Amino acid sequence: MQSVTVSTTRDPVDKSYRKMIKGMDRFEREHALAPAASLRFRLLPRLSTAKMTGISLRVAGDNLTLPVPVAEDNSFVLPRSEQALREDAAVLANRKTNSMTWRASVHTPGLPDGVRRLGDLRLECKVGMDAGLISNSAPIFGWLSNMLTDTDKVCSSPDGNYLFFAERPIYGVTLRHGARTTPLPFKMLYAAGDQTAETLPFCDCQVLLDHSYYAPIWDPAWPDDTLVEFDYIGSTP
Repeated sequence: MQSVTVSTTRDPVDKSYRKMIKGMDRFEREHALAPAASLRFRLLPRLSTAKMTGISLRVAGDNLTLPVPVAEDNSFVLPRSEQALREDAAVLANRKTNSMTWRASVHTPGLPDGVRRLGDLRLECKVGMDAGLISNSAPIFGWLSNMLTDTDKVCSSPDGNYLFFAERPIYGVTLRHGARTTPLPFKMLYAAGDQTAETLPFCDCQVLLDHSYYAPIWDPAWPDDTLVEFDYIGSTP
């Protein structure tokens, strides 16, 4: 009997190894945005049912399997492999496709808890876009349909809408540089505050809506050393 191979859509979460290396190359080229920071990638929940413990990760090619250690915070460093590049390998996690979202993680050391640096966020956006980490997939996201492959447009335009996530649910976010302070408007919190039951399943923010915010990474009036300070829900004043 003749053998027939049926091609199906892969169910596990997977990313392109070549694209993620492209993101790492961007980090090296534009390291000046966050000169003291190092690069990791991080896995975040996208569904309330997602199990975020015991995640295993590997780089898989035609003739290659390369385990990738995952830290307790679900972050990892992607190793470089010429063989994986040649084989157009995938980065695979033992989770279903829609259960997690991926982000670049660029953190300058020494900042207090609940504080980020704007240059770090700028670099996260560029790395994340080059690495192909965004997983919004619905045509209703017009900004994605036009900009999905254009890193510079997404990260340098007020319409780019690259979504960031705080460590905890946020009440507000304030920009601070020297004596200048400005709270972010509500439209830059909670994925612009306009998600509906129809759109939410297509957003990376599906289960992290109260952690989500946009940052003015496109605005040169706020330099890279600008601090992004979070007012967490339930925190003591």
